[in-house]
Amino acid sequence: MSLTDNINNKNKEVRLIWGLSIASVVIYINLYLVQGILPLIAETFDVDISHSTLLLSVTSFAMAFSLLFYALLSDRVGRKAPLMISLYLLLLTDVLMIFVTDFPSLVLLRLLQGVLLAAVPAIAMAYFKDELSQASMLKAGGVYIAANSIGGISGRLLGGALSLHLHWQQVILVILAISIAGVLLVHYLLPNTTKLKSQEEPKARGCMFRAEDLNGFVVHLRDAKLRQIYLVGGLAFLVMVNQFSFIQLHLMAAPFSWGRFEVTLIFLCYLSGTWASYHSGRWIKRFGRRALFRLSLLLMFLGSLLTLVDTGVFICVGFLMTAFGFFFIHSGCNAWVTHRAKRHRAKATSLYLCSYYLGAALGGPLLMPFWHHWGWEGVVLGSSLVMALLSLVLLRLTKDEPMTLSAHASNS
Repeated sequence: MSLTDNINNKNKEVRLIWGLSIASVVIYINLYLVQGILPLIAETFDVDISHSTLLLSVTSFAMAFSLLFYALLSDRVGRKAPLMISLYLLLLTDVLMIFVTDFPSLVLLRLLQGVLLAAVPAIAMAYFKDELSQASMLKAGGVYIAANSIGGISGRLLGGALSLHLHWQQVILVILAISIAGVLLVHYLLPNTTKLKSQEEPKARGCMFRAEDLNGFVVHLRDAKLRQIYLVGGLAFLVMVNQFSFIQLHLMAAPFSWGRFEVTLIFLCYLSGTWASYHSGRWIKRFGRRALFRLSLLLMFLGSLLTLVDTGVFICVGFLMTAFGFFFIHSGCNAWVTHRAKRHRAKATSLYLCSYYLGAALGGPLLMPFWHHWGWEGVVLGSSLVMALLSLVLLRLTKDEPMTLSAHASNS
């Protein structure tokens, strides 16, 4: 291969990593925006603030199950087309949100957005695997997961800040402008030609999907190690995202009495997870999955316990530790799934993310009784029980892992 070809391939890899990472930021800004503007939604549409949380729940559920559809679609028609079409349709739903006048219509729009938001996370890791060298894969996964956290932070903080000064329609207009800029940049950055290397079968004639397309899901669900990875992601996100939800209620109550924007600042603790995600690939290569996954879970557990020291400083430090541990586990699991899945990679990733988002959705009802009976201490207790189960799964998952990936490069 000539020097020019090497430069072109490297440029293509960089464009792909940045394109999918920016797409991720757009997705997670739109997903988590409502978490920062729940009081504004309640006021605008004349509903109870607890009722307005339905907007995030319906979007997460729709997103979880739509991941499976996009996995089938992208394995059949390719990666770029369904991803870009979903992003442009997402912009259309943002426009419609400006004109919505009642809460049920807003719920339906958020349900539709959940379907569209699923395309990027369902396709991204398989897209990386198709187009990148193995040497670039771990780094790309780390950068992409870091972008997830940046999008999540930005959506919540933007929503909280904008809701202090703007009306509903004005907030959505700002988010629409940001989303348009991001989608156009993604369209420009993603390579114009891609090969679907993981497609094992010719396209079906006369229909988009066949019964055989479901075999990819069956193959991965029969893999015991993949099932364990899926469970790890779901349990870890159950703890992470719901702890961040309940701590807001704790901080808004006495003796803290934080305001509705101040309380969103706790999401800045996600930045430690951004840093962990970015470096995860290099650290896994150097130290191996086993030691780092177990250390990450220990950080999540110790961070949760630290928040029981009921001061703002200790709570923030605890959440910095929890976010660091969680995002390392999440980025490592993402890369592990795509590396282990030799065929039907988009389906493997979508199953992982389906478990991931279902964990988040089920965590609220699971931890709510602990909150009602014992407050924040109860949430920490419930989270610790989940992390005890998570530790058992992680011990089994990583028991045969080498100390470093270089010691056994083929181990997946």
